[in-house]
Amino acid sequence: MKILVVDDELVSRKKMMKLVADFGQCDGVKNGKAAISAVKTALEEWKLYNLITLDISMPDISGTQVLSNIRELEKERGLDSEEKAKILMVTSHSDIKTVKACVGKCDGYVIKPFNKDAMVEKMKKIGLLG
Repeated sequence: MKILVVDDELVSRKKMMKLVADFGQCDGVKNGKAAISAVKTALEEWKLYNLITLDISMPDISGTQVLSNIRELEKERGLDSEEKAKILMVTSHSDIKTVKACVGKCDGYVIKPFNKDAMVEKMKKIGLLG
């Protein structure tokens, strides 16, 4: 499994990377621009991400905008539903309006603080783990 962790907070990014590293190759980036760049490169090289954890609240581009951009890139590339990345939005607050803005584009969400059990459960729920 290939995983991308997107979070502007170093501690949260490192923690998430540590939690999901057991499940595959894990890359981490600190902002939306870097996330979009990483996804573009993955699409060009046909080394697709299976899972992207995406912080909703980032200083450069909001997670919801990054989510839309990623889905647009996947659409342009002609990916089918099986090839598209599973995307979990990560939020430090249970901001229902923000989470609802992601419905239909993302596969679920994780509320900080998260732990390995919560991540395993979410990954099972979205079909990445048996």
